[in-house]
Amino acid sequence: MEQGTHHILSVLVENKFGVLTRVAGLFARRGYNIFSLAVSPTEDERYSRMTILVDGESAPIEQVTRQLNKLIPVISISELSAADAVERELMLVTIVAGQDARSQATELAAIFEAKILDVGYESMTLMVAGQPEKLDAMTDLLEPFGIVELQRTGRIALPKLSRQSSKLRVVKPGSA
Repeated sequence: MEQGTHHILSVLVENKFGVLTRVAGLFARRGYNIFSLAVSPTEDERYSRMTILVDGESAPIEQVTRQLNKLIPVISISELSAADAVERELMLVTIVAGQDARSQATELAAIFEAKILDVGYESMTLMVAGQPEKLDAMTDLLEPFGIVELQRTGRIALPKLSRQSSKLRVVKPGSA
């Protein structure tokens, strides 16, 4: 997926039964396409964070946020630009890797900083985390081995941190 064709929404919601269904139902009723949806509890067990990757062409972002804000369990919504966010995704993939191909697959895993989770006689399962483009590239390079199964989590994202300290002040020499 190309940059600029999607919006990343970070939605803080109450951690209650049925919230995911209500949010997904809102998107379905409006005909908005969700590319990716990841949900998990936050550091505060009362809340969950949803990272929703929305198709920018099917969904006017202002309308999406207005509709989400109408849902009672929604606490806050932030749109994260790709330039101002740290995005990651996790992929588990099982490939065909007999004795002849296993060393090549292991080398490829090392290049992509993937972890080998399981090894069988004729296959192996890898885990890789990173930016979505990294996972796409690894998938392309694993296809010649033969992909048996593949599962991706969908994107998660948080805002990049400020590089300026608000606690420090500049002191001129001799003005103590």
